[in-house]
Amino acid sequence: MIGTRGPHADEGEPFPLGATWDGKGVNFAIFSAHAEKVELCLFDARGRRELHRIALPGYTDQVWHGYLPDARPGLRYGYRVYGPYDPARGHRFNANKLLLDPYAKALAGPLRWSDAHFGYRVGAPRQDLSFDRRDNASGMPKAVVYDPAFTWTGERRPATAWRDTVIYEMHVRGFTMRHPAVPLPLRGTFAALASPQILEYLTDLGVTAVELLPVHAFVDDRRLVESGLHNYWGYNSIGFFAPHPGYLYEGNPGEFKSMVRHFHEAGLEVLLDVVYNHTAEGDQFGPTLSFRGIDNASYYRLASDPRFYDDVTGCGNTLALEHPRVLQLVLDSLRYWAGEMRVDGFRFDLAPALARGAGGYDPNAAFLKVLAQDPLLARTKLIAEPWDVGPGGYQTGHFPAGWSEWNDVYRDGVRRFWRGDAGTVPALAARLTGSSDLFQHAGRRVRASINFVTAHDGFTLHDLTAYDRKHNEANLEDNRDGSSGNISWNCGVEGPTDDPAVLDLRARQRRNFLATLAFSQGVPMFVAGDELGRTQQGNNNAYCQDNEVSWLDWTTPADPGLREFVRTILRIRREQPALRRERFFNGAPLADGLRKDVTWLTSAGTEMSEADWHDPGLRFMGLVFGDETPGAQDRLLLMYLNAHDAPVAVYPPPHECGWEVLVDTAAGPDASAVSAETALAAERIVAARSLVLMRSRA
Repeated sequence: MIGTRGPHADEGEPFPLGATWDGKGVNFAIFSAHAEKVELCLFDARGRRELHRIALPGYTDQVWHGYLPDARPGLRYGYRVYGPYDPARGHRFNANKLLLDPYAKALAGPLRWSDAHFGYRVGAPRQDLSFDRRDNASGMPKAVVYDPAFTWTGERRPATAWRDTVIYEMHVRGFTMRHPAVPLPLRGTFAALASPQILEYLTDLGVTAVELLPVHAFVDDRRLVESGLHNYWGYNSIGFFAPHPGYLYEGNPGEFKSMVRHFHEAGLEVLLDVVYNHTAEGDQFGPTLSFRGIDNASYYRLASDPRFYDDVTGCGNTLALEHPRVLQLVLDSLRYWAGEMRVDGFRFDLAPALARGAGGYDPNAAFLKVLAQDPLLARTKLIAEPWDVGPGGYQTGHFPAGWSEWNDVYRDGVRRFWRGDAGTVPALAARLTGSSDLFQHAGRRVRASINFVTAHDGFTLHDLTAYDRKHNEANLEDNRDGSSGNISWNCGVEGPTDDPAVLDLRARQRRNFLATLAFSQGVPMFVAGDELGRTQQGNNNAYCQDNEVSWLDWTTPADPGLREFVRTILRIRREQPALRRERFFNGAPLADGLRKDVTWLTSAGTEMSEADWHDPGLRFMGLVFGDETPGAQDRLLLMYLNAHDAPVAVYPPPHECGWEVLVDTAAGPDASAVSAETALAAERIVAARSLVLMRSRA
């Protein structure tokens, strides 16, 4: 890859950043405002032996750059950056440490942990104020020059409307590791997700978009590796352009593109869970792998004492997006994934951390403004996890127009209602109708609310109905990790049981949660495996469990009928426009003057009074609502939700053609078994702990 006369670097160009193959050679460019010299280090084909060090000859606008006319794709490289090691001033340069290119499009080789990866002498009396002179190159992954050529063969993005979107959160590895139809060598990779059997399963289930847990290159924490565990979820990023090498079957980033192409051909969108709030380098006692050694004072938010980090993420550091070059890094990464890799949207982990200024979270922060104006990114689906752990970090409902947000208020309200907590009916009413109390401002629509009952973080749906307490002993943290506030109910027995009454109640509760989610206004998000009854044995923080605790069990699902139930409720959601409104209800009479856009009902069929709303013992509600499409207001839906331990007799409001039952969660997993039942203003029994959805007959 390098000519026989040895490497020669021309000055090259400061743009674009990263390693860029132009068909004749490779341009290298890296930002560092405080460096004194930058060396490009070239390695052999296996990345084990350092062959050459070349000082980058160009320096323009704080970008170091050089051009190798004989370099080719596949070249493995890293950087050594010279400058002051002065933690008291925020500088942690150490040229003994090989560093990853922040713009690397591909990485190769594992991170083999040793004390040499730390810029200071581990265990020294002055800890991070000391200086370590060991070379860490032999244990570092290497950046790889990448040729982005790929044939998309007429691929078209699905561009699913928000009102029609159903999100399915999944883990690349865990979804296919135990799938019997996926060849063993492919399991756990992007190629496995592109298998015809996987695509058929997803489209048959009725979801429209997969949201992949982090796929940016990440590393395992040293503590986990030494304990025999792994950073399974992937919220430990070290490269924002490179697909995680562990998810590549043949080591080629084009495998991700191939997966996206197959998903798009199947009509499925691909969303990425992205972690731009922190990196794997941790706090002042963390390793020096990339950003810290390139320009610590620029890349990270530092505390008033620059030796320390302003950590609003709980992960040791926070990227400084208020710095223009760091903001550029994040936006360049997003454009790369949306443009070159053709993903359809992003879920931003700890999103307020990306929009913080000196005064805390700022809805007018540069990051949010630029996204809204970018011609490519503004057309993608943008989803915020609207909280971080810093002061004022809880921001649900406070992101600007154009954003959707994970709605934890929905999660908690639905869980409390079906657990049978007192006084939960008013809150549930707001959640069923799109959470207008949180999102109806600045022209935002119902789709601003991403509704969910479970997510990767916390109990699975099965465990939500089987455990009152977390059981995280397998994480080797003495069960101290993970939330203790799960708003769960074990239905009378903690963990596994053979009691048929308990098992029946748990199964009904799972159907209640799923039906509520499918029939609420807003965008539903389901979690992979919940439809199979996946359990983590009560572990509500399985971030480090890359094993059967987290992987889906395809051969012996705990709730074999639940998948068909999910297919049914998602089909009903597709077929009933009234369940997919774009505008919030307002409770006002419609044009015909005969009814409101939504009416809340007592069991007697009358409209709920103020006293009803404030009855702490009420665990039942009904609502009737219609299609917002002009001329279709006569298409009505009637829903009852009963969280009492006893059945409730109801009297549906009069309708000249009667009501047809679409779903009754008390009828068992086959919701379609009741689809022919009708009632003409007659008494009906809504079973204990159940949901019934009916539609007006034509």
